[in-house]
Amino acid sequence: MKKILVINGPNLNRLGSREPSVYGLQTLADLEHRLQEIGGQQGVTINCFQSNHEGAIIDRIHEADNSYDGIILNPGAFTHYSYAIRDAIASISVPVIEVHISNVHAREAFRHQSVTAPVTKGQIVGLGLYGYEMALLALLNEGKGEK
Repeated sequence: MKKILVINGPNLNRLGSREPSVYGLQTLADLEHRLQEIGGQQGVTINCFQSNHEGAIIDRIHEADNSYDGIILNPGAFTHYSYAIRDAIASISVPVIEVHISNVHAREAFRHQSVTAPVTKGQIVGLGLYGYEMALLALLNEGKGEK
């Protein structure tokens, strides 16, 4: 059975109350429940982790290398400056898909650059929480010749 790790970075524990006009009204618990529901339908184990601490995220990425078949990662603000998270992603063999709820390219200029995206399998932005579902499907199709 495939195992997927979902990692959410800083402030994503505030989903549902943080800038609802940007991030919507669904909570992190709603997102995790939906992904686990889809995982169950697909015969996939989904484990979720959220942290506001860079080192904890790095530790989870390292631990995933020999334990998971893929990672869905929303690094939050770390996207734009965490070379440490970038290096952690580059150090593992597990495919990582970066997800952002909002369209970071239509927001403040500092959000336009991702230092983590170049070492990921792909990036999904601006599709709300549905972007996580797309990332999950992409990871499930990994190795099937689909891109």
